Amino acid sequence: MNRARKSSEWQAEAGAALLIAICALLLISVVAIALVVSSGTDSALAGNYRTSTSAYYAALAGLEEGRSRLLGSNPNFINKTVPNFVPVTSGAPLSLSNVLYIQNPVGGETVAPTDSSNAYADTEYQTEFGVQPPTSATIINSVSPVAGFPGQSFKWTRINAVTEQSLNLDVKPDNYLDPSTLLFYDPAAKDASNNPRPSLIVSATPPLTAMQALEITSLAVLPNGSRRMLQYIVAPSLIFPGGADLTFPAALTLDGNNVTFSGPGTSGANSFFVNGQDQCSTAYVPAIGFVNTGDSSKSNIVSGATPAGNYLGFPLVGPPPPPPQTPSTSPNSVGDVSLRLRANWLTPSGLDAVVQDTTKSADVVINGNATGTGTLNALGMSATNPLTVVINGDLDLSAWHGVGYGLLLVTGTLKYDPDATWEGVVLVIGQGQFISTTSGDGGIDGAVFIARTRDSSGNLLSALGPASFNQGNAGTHSGRGINYNSCLVKSAQGPLTYRVLSFREIPLAN
Repeated sequence: MNRARKSSEWQAEAGAALLIAICALLLISVVAIALVVSSGTDSALAGNYRTSTSAYYAALAGLEEGRSRLLGSNPNFINKTVPNFVPVTSGAPLSLSNVLYIQNPVGGETVAPTDSSNAYADTEYQTEFGVQPPTSATIINSVSPVAGFPGQSFKWTRINAVTEQSLNLDVKPDNYLDPSTLLFYDPAAKDASNNPRPSLIVSATPPLTAMQALEITSLAVLPNGSRRMLQYIVAPSLIFPGGADLTFPAALTLDGNNVTFSGPGTSGANSFFVNGQDQCSTAYVPAIGFVNTGDSSKSNIVSGATPAGNYLGFPLVGPPPPPPQTPSTSPNSVGDVSLRLRANWLTPSGLDAVVQDTTKSADVVINGNATGTGTLNALGMSATNPLTVVINGDLDLSAWHGVGYGLLLVTGTLKYDPDATWEGVVLVIGQGQFISTTSGDGGIDGAVFIARTRDSSGNLLSALGPASFNQGNAGTHSGRGINYNSCLVKSAQGPLTYRVLSFREIPLAN
């Protein structure tokens, strides 16, 4: 009886195991399907993120190409294609109507940002300025790709001036978004409490320390349709003593305390000249400039500037006088130029930063003493290829009768041979000694700046020391010496970089 009952129970439970197995398989299948769906979703999300990121970096590449091509040191400098477009080198601010696009089409496609019907039309311009981008906008080609490698997938990069209205930013502030007055960046701006506060300013007549702010916008579109648009606001980072006007305050500037000037004296009409009359315009600067008011009566400056007719300029004291005025032929055509120097050019630490910044951006840096025949001859300088050359030590140009072009910075003593010629700017910052003891027919066309920031052991001084200029030979100079030339001053200089003041992404519908 018991045995029969158990057999009946086993038969009744035999189907339960199958049901449990089926349920387990269903559960495993559901989990497997969920994992497959989840994996597919993750792959799709990863793919979307990858393409979106690729578009982001493509747009960023467009911004960086535009920013880098604003620099004169770039072999693809915009001004080589569009003369006088970059405002810091052309001398005039970029107007609102002067817009430049760098286009980067792929294959046979047409990229026409100023055409509203084009797939890559610049709709953001109308959002900012309230009008379509000008059909007169200049369009140049991207330098991407390079050497056969595929380039970035940005379609265009736009460079233009900005206003309060275009940025939707009340800079002044006056509760009014000015649609027409250009914006500038002033690193010397101060707040209401007279504390330093570098900032954007809106001004029809900006100070000399201000540089124009520019906008760089880039659109990237990938083959799958992913789109990103990024935007910079940039301003040039300059080392120039006078700010955005790129000028030096005198033909020869002696910066510091107890400076000394020794000229060759009265040796006749062919003696040494320092000429502050601009050889490139009708303007003028002092022949010899100083920054310490106590040096204005120094006999070693005034009596050294003889004969009177060889030192032309205007005895500037304070802000520059409005032209035209008749340049003085008196040896007193020296003047206080401190108000025309940026604050960082009046202290050892500030000038030391100028030296470091110049060194970082230089074309050639020589660490140690150098000579003209052993160093400058090999550089390949020319009027169309001016270089920034830094000598971290003494430079002896004795017996060098060549011609140099660009900016020359010497941190030690510069021994100059008057038979040599330099077209541009000469900075002697460090030991602050310029010595020339022979005669010759060469000279310097541009500007010379001398400052002593370090002692004989190379330690940074707490206050500027006695910079010195010595032209000790009264021989024949054939009317040469130092001739101020604003064009050569500008050609010798360029921004160290274009500083990014702001960065944003502009939302787009893919």
